[in-house]
Amino acid sequence: MSLSSFIARRYLISKNGKNAINIINILSFIITVVGSASLFIVLSGFSGLKDFSTQFSSYFDPDLSIFPSHGKVVEIPLSRKRALENHPSIQLVCPVIEEKAFLNYQDKNDIAYIKGVPDEYIDMVKIDSILYYGSWLGKSNAQIVAGQAIASDLSLSVNNYSEFLQIMVPKPGKGAITALNIQSSFNTLDAIATGTFSINENLDNKYVFMRYEAAQKLLNMPDSMASAVEIKLSSYESENEARELIKDMYGDNVVVKNKFQLNDALYKMLNSENLAVYLIFTLVLIIALFNVIGAIIMMILDKKQNLKTLLDLGATVHELRRIFFIQGSLMTITGGVLGLLIGVAVVYSQLEYKLIYIAPQLPYPVAMRWENILVAFGTIAVLGIIASYVGSRRINDRLLSQAKL
Repeated sequence: MSLSSFIARRYLISKNGKNAINIINILSFIITVVGSASLFIVLSGFSGLKDFSTQFSSYFDPDLSIFPSHGKVVEIPLSRKRALENHPSIQLVCPVIEEKAFLNYQDKNDIAYIKGVPDEYIDMVKIDSILYYGSWLGKSNAQIVAGQAIASDLSLSVNNYSEFLQIMVPKPGKGAITALNIQSSFNTLDAIATGTFSINENLDNKYVFMRYEAAQKLLNMPDSMASAVEIKLSSYESENEARELIKDMYGDNVVVKNKFQLNDALYKMLNSENLAVYLIFTLVLIIALFNVIGAIIMMILDKKQNLKTLLDLGATVHELRRIFFIQGSLMTITGGVLGLLIGVAVVYSQLEYKLIYIAPQLPYPVAMRWENILVAFGTIAVLGIIASYVGSRRINDRLLSQAKL
């Protein structure tokens, strides 16, 4: 151990000559502990909010979605579908049909997107997680499952065979729709709701699920065409292989998106909020660590005579500065580690015992992640080292010449 490190450790753990300096050192240490703990807890809270905000759509969104780069349909003949399904990186392929439709039920109207899905769609989406009431689609083309918000707006009854939900889609090539040709300008399906689903406010107010064959018939769409193709991967690591296969099949005629790209606006918003809060807390830490600079300067002034003695014994100004640089760095790093331990304990307690609730049945979401620990520790360590360097620069020849033995 070098002389500078030995003296720095002694200055860190021993009492100083003046009580005020001891108090300043203790306060600086406490501020470091509280700052690092607060930063980690806030980062964990935003990670939990991010997971909470995206978990519902993750039940619904496929691993990969294929959209047409031009037009409204993707070619998916049986041979191409089989080629995709037979690739080891792909577990399931579901062509789907989406189109905006006009809904009428008991003199109440609404506009939503119909989504035609095949029977195997139940293996693509966690149906049990999104189904709110009733049951999923059966074998009848007259069955639909509506979003909970749409069902509420229309006062839609489940399994009500006395009243049908009218789903109307404009026929292609009919031109302007007027009161005289309104009936002949729409394809119409009389449907019965077998259930309702709930994912999030946006999706609950957007979709009505129906059988794929019913959507084909309603839109007069050929068997080899679909609005999009949804893919379930065999593993997350196989995404690149699946993308290469799709590119070989379709070239530049399609756009492929994963779950994150389907919700890029949401993820950008959450990441921006997380970054903004991190920068705000970093600014607070910078202001708080001015106490570390002040504590180091006070220590230098208190130990000025000792430093003069060390200088006369052959120590250099650089070595004297290094004493207080190491002391300040040890103070902030030790405080950061202790603060992280406290923060981890708080986050673990929230995960395990649900101490804080934002609603009667909803505990505040938090997430324990290694990257948050590294970010919090790295921030406090870097800022502490900078503060220690700035404070230790107070030692110079002029200051030492003023010391009296």
